[in-house]
Amino acid sequence: MPRTARVATPAEGATRPTLCVPVTFDGGTAFIAESVPLALDTHTLPRSFSKEWCAQHGLREEPGSAAVLSSFDGASIALISLDSSYNKLEHYRLAGAAAVRIAHDTDLAFFLPTYGIEEPGDAAGALVEGELLSAYRYRGDEVDAVFDVVPLGTPLPSIETHDEVVAGVARGAVVAEGVNWAKRLVDTPAGDMAPKELAKQVAKRLKDDPSVSVDVWTESRIRQEKLGGLLGVGAGSAQPTRLVYATYNPKGKALAHIVLVGKGVTFDSGGLSLKTGPGMMDMKTDMSGAAIVMAALSIASRLSLAVKVTAIAPMTENLPSDRATKPGDVLTIRNGMTIEVLNTDAEGRLILADGLSLAVEANPDAIVDVATLTGAKVVALGDEVGALYATTQELADYFEAASARTGEVLWRMPLPSSYESQIESEVADMKNIGKTGIGGSIVAALLLQRFTDGRPWVHLDIAGSSHVETARGYLTKGATAFSARTLVEFLSAVADFADDEEDVRDDAGDGAGDQD
Repeated sequence: MPRTARVATPAEGATRPTLCVPVTFDGGTAFIAESVPLALDTHTLPRSFSKEWCAQHGLREEPGSAAVLSSFDGASIALISLDSSYNKLEHYRLAGAAAVRIAHDTDLAFFLPTYGIEEPGDAAGALVEGELLSAYRYRGDEVDAVFDVVPLGTPLPSIETHDEVVAGVARGAVVAEGVNWAKRLVDTPAGDMAPKELAKQVAKRLKDDPSVSVDVWTESRIRQEKLGGLLGVGAGSAQPTRLVYATYNPKGKALAHIVLVGKGVTFDSGGLSLKTGPGMMDMKTDMSGAAIVMAALSIASRLSLAVKVTAIAPMTENLPSDRATKPGDVLTIRNGMTIEVLNTDAEGRLILADGLSLAVEANPDAIVDVATLTGAKVVALGDEVGALYATTQELADYFEAASARTGEVLWRMPLPSSYESQIESEVADMKNIGKTGIGGSIVAALLLQRFTDGRPWVHLDIAGSSHVETARGYLTKGATAFSARTLVEFLSAVADFADDEEDVRDDAGDGAGDQD
């Protein structure tokens, strides 16, 4: 079974073979919080470690840096840096990942001081996220090991604080498990994860999630629904296309409705506009958007978030053959608009156009799409930062706040209408590419915007950020499912805001009833 996380007492935690103690730095000196016991197993620790001692033992201010004090006949003590503050969630994720690297495949306990932490539950959740995300492995058996989170207080945490930590650990485990599920889908070779199999795996996970309904559209249904972009991209493949349409509709009054649309190209050769050999090596990851939006919906269900979520994922392969869409062909999208296909390697926007058209028909409060869409995004922002396009300041604020909490860095990009002239077509409503080498990510976003019917909309271009070549922090080599945690944070914020508004209305109603 996979590594599990739980809340433990100090006595229970002390039985683990690796005991992790966070430290914070001030002026180069590392300090242990007052609530952490200094006598741990066979070790007696000082309350602080000098700058010289830290340098000698390789303990740096950088969050996640660690020094290990070993013992021949007892537990090992891992001192793990949180930098200079107990209130930065990303540092807890890095600390959790460091703890797993130190403990390898064995049980460990992390002593979490709660006094002075602004959000102890969120800190515990971030710690567990970092631990479980870094423990993911695509190959090999899952590790049957325990990660104990030991909340500490002065002298003990309050009942409220303890309950917050318990809830945070549970939430962190749900989020990390869902993200790791998405990573596994992306990491699976394209030959084993054709559109039909991807749809099957999604339906298998979602069928037992609370308040979730899922519908898998076969190619005949897709043709009936007139999804011309999806059919056009998949025309060159012997593998049939699929579309998964899932809805999480929590019991009671749905306070807001968000539609998520994810690009699901299970392998992208470029079609007749063929990529280079090196350019194809990572193209099994081109279905990351589909995996991410379905994971976000599943996590929302398992967390019982008070928000209605619909997730739409068109799934296909983009391959060359005698049946493949040719440069110059015109495709008719679900909403009746037409696109001249001048580059078959700009295929993601074609299937997303169908997905966004369906999203509009669901009449949501906002639409969010996620896609490994353009190489131009990688040129602009590299492979660690995602591109954020938003049509309203409110949505931009939501996502920037969510990004800050999850550590998944997003940078807002512009949507200048003057660039739309690049996609004017003489034979269709638009063409699928703009000028070579000029604002490619922006132009792709402007094309997608045409299919949102003016509704509040966010587009996340995660090209390059969807996978890493070498492990770093809590990211393991391979798929990252970048933006999945940010989507969950966004959905949580929407649910919390709607709940607060409902409370205000209820209070106002109660007050009105008390008047003479």
